[in-house]
Amino acid sequence: MTMTTQAPAEACDLLIEAGWVVPVVPHGMVLEQHAVAVRQGEIVAVLPIREARQRFEPREVVSRPHSALIPGLVNAHTHNPMTLLRGIADDLPLMEWLQGHIWPVEGAVIGPQFVADGITLSVAEMLRGGTTCANENYFFPDAQAAVYKRLGFRARVGLPVIDFPTAWAKNDDEYFDRAIEVHDQWRDDALVSTAFVPHAPYTVSDASFERIRMLADQLDMPIHLHTHETAHEVEESLHKHGQRPLARLDRLGLVTDRLVAVHMTAVDDAEIALCAERGVVVVHCPESNLKLASGFCPVGRFEKAGVVLAIGTDGCASNNDLDMFGETRTAAQLAKAVAGDAAAFSAASALRAATLGGARAVGFEDRIGSIEAGKRADLACVDLARIETQPLHHVISQLVYAVGRHQVTDVWIDGHRKLEDGRLADLDPDALIANAREWRSRIASIRID
Repeated sequence: MTMTTQAPAEACDLLIEAGWVVPVVPHGMVLEQHAVAVRQGEIVAVLPIREARQRFEPREVVSRPHSALIPGLVNAHTHNPMTLLRGIADDLPLMEWLQGHIWPVEGAVIGPQFVADGITLSVAEMLRGGTTCANENYFFPDAQAAVYKRLGFRARVGLPVIDFPTAWAKNDDEYFDRAIEVHDQWRDDALVSTAFVPHAPYTVSDASFERIRMLADQLDMPIHLHTHETAHEVEESLHKHGQRPLARLDRLGLVTDRLVAVHMTAVDDAEIALCAERGVVVVHCPESNLKLASGFCPVGRFEKAGVVLAIGTDGCASNNDLDMFGETRTAAQLAKAVAGDAAAFSAASALRAATLGGARAVGFEDRIGSIEAGKRADLACVDLARIETQPLHHVISQLVYAVGRHQVTDVWIDGHRKLEDGRLADLDPDALIANAREWRSRIASIRID
């Protein structure tokens, strides 16, 4: 008689059991009654709940039988310190909004404390909406990085370059010197990395772009750039440089798989094909583009060409929120209207853009963006038992077209609990609100001549 012995249970830190796991890879798949096992911040297995209970001996079990477990959402383009400027200059076109209101107010308040307080408020908002990673684009990246690290939030922090003095740097050499200093400080960090963020083609010289290209190649860094945001920008580039912005960037060697091109509303078929050929990631910010009347990114055409798409909220001064569920729904719906095709940018494609596409934009696709063994446990749990998501026929469709961010119950980053039953684990909401009100009073006192 042969005796069989059961293998001893494997230890793990966390076992999350969900009614549905949406791994994003494979595309469009939904796994019913599955669990995700986490050890030392890493996903070690995705398997049926019954098998998970036999195989693992977890320190903690979280059971969410009426919820979908998804990869944490990735906000692929944002200016999070500007959350403190939410609503100060609405209903204005881009250049009037930027030059006549935002830049003057920023000039009066910008500094490390403004940046730190704005990011702290933003992290709380993002966590409550299932976002676990941000592609940041703002000044004082040293202060940004320190706050993201302290809060345990994953981020790619931008190293700004712009052709005029700011509180961060006074000239070209200082912008680059400070950029390298911040990059060197954070180059080996597990949560926070850096990218070059030249502001836009109309505010950065050829010489600075060439310098960025050389350093990005040497240091293996992305280049995160607003470009082709409006038709006016394209016209201005033709007048000043004799080329459209993307053609100018290509002449300078920047149109490569390092380029993260944000907005991309005013593009032609040749530019879409060039992005596909070179591996450019395009970040769609539909609500900001709509609010500033900047134009429509032809997402359906980019998708058909094979371009990797990501989704960003932009900053709260032009959106006015950091709601990635709302942004993803707008992106999917707007893509259909622009394409004249109800099948364009499906719910599964939109969710992929908000997760794995964002991870690609940030350069973290090897560690986040999908629920796979070997990736980090950046995860969000969404309660689908609410009235707003009943009846439940198709999980991914509900996530994109019906879910509100208030349905996010639990969030983990690197396996650490950041939101539990809708409550922030590490942040005090009352203190955040009090601080935001102090900034409101200070900003309200600023006079713009």
